[in-house]
Amino acid sequence: MFSYRAAALFIIGLALLMPGKALSQEKLSLEQAIRIGLQNNFDIQIATKQEAVAENNVTLGNAGFLPAIDGNARRNFSENNSRQEFQTGPDRVRSGASSNNIGYGVNLNWVVFDGLGMFINLERLKTLEKSGELFTKQTVENTLADITASYYEVARQSFKIRALQDAIAISEARVEIAQAQYEVGVSAKVEILRAQVDYNADRSELLLQQELLQNAKINLNQLLGRSPNIDFEVTDSIVVDPSLNYSIANSNLYAANPLLQRLQLDRQLAHLDIRAVRASRFPTVGFSSAYNFSRSEAEPLNEFQARFNQNRGYNYGLTLSVPIFNGFNINRQAQNARINLEAADLELKREENRLQSDLARAYSQYANRLQLLELEEVNVKLAQENAEIALERYKLGLLTAIELREAQRNELVASNRLIDIQYQAKTAEVELKRLTSSLVQEGQL
Repeated sequence: MFSYRAAALFIIGLALLMPGKALSQEKLSLEQAIRIGLQNNFDIQIATKQEAVAENNVTLGNAGFLPAIDGNARRNFSENNSRQEFQTGPDRVRSGASSNNIGYGVNLNWVVFDGLGMFINLERLKTLEKSGELFTKQTVENTLADITASYYEVARQSFKIRALQDAIAISEARVEIAQAQYEVGVSAKVEILRAQVDYNADRSELLLQQELLQNAKINLNQLLGRSPNIDFEVTDSIVVDPSLNYSIANSNLYAANPLLQRLQLDRQLAHLDIRAVRASRFPTVGFSSAYNFSRSEAEPLNEFQARFNQNRGYNYGLTLSVPIFNGFNINRQAQNARINLEAADLELKREENRLQSDLARAYSQYANRLQLLELEEVNVKLAQENAEIALERYKLGLLTAIELREAQRNELVASNRLIDIQYQAKTAEVELKRLTSSLVQEGQL
């Protein structure tokens, strides 16, 4: 007779043999996984730092609006030996003539007009800041999609283990029935051996499935930025949202996708490059001013040399720089700027086409898997009922071991097929939401 207690003890024993496992595991929901990932994921942290740099760069000084003020100071000492010979009069020899000099000053340089280049620079910095924000958003959404897919991958492998455990329960019941029939003389020993072989094959498949589950957990832990040795058990089942609409998703693709928005900003940057080249053709007007102080003391080498000298004062003025000819470099820069703009347009069109294709493929898989789900759910129920009837008939001697094994495998195959279709439908749903930038909206996961 089938022993449910023996099957339970066998499953518990396998769990105890798994390395690093414990009876008490962390319960991890998808919401908790996302919260941990947003806090610990390294890609998100790096993108956030880069965004902070772009934000810090948006200043009037970095754009060129503010003047540059420099201070300088100096103090020099010297000691000289001199010898002077004259046509008339005695020679003069002086040893150890010391002197010291001190000076300081402040200089100001301010570009007053540069063909509006400073305004273009400020607009460029603000555009780069927006691009950095969109890159962070894109990184967050991609990470959320990866975490969600990895989480449901762990759920998928867990469900497959449960399906294998059900199959193992049937195999163990078959071994017990064959053993009982052999003992009463209604079955040959070869039936016991055949049942034991199938039972061991199922156990081997379970061990391989547990390895897949462990690798899936390691991958999820990596995305969450934590140790791969942390064990956990997922609590959310694979539930597919059946309400997604292709027309709505396609319209949201252009309005919400951060990659397309960043490429549009790249076009703006290319336009700014063209404007910057035009600005370089205009004259540059600058204002400069300085205050300087200097003082020197020296032992004179002759009667014409001053012992003490001091100067202080300030100056100011305007400078005008007119570009006349620089080897046609401005023309070359203008041509390159126009080429870069054309390249930015082509890149935007290429990504629009690629994202449209990704969206169409994801929705095609999503719609197809929704239809398959209904069919496979019915198939699983039929296969489970068939396996139960086959086991009872086998107990009564009305069914061969081969027919029981076939019913058992059909149930396992149907269960695994349903689990795979649920996972594929969910990943297609997640991809649709990622492409339309709706993963970060509340309640969309």
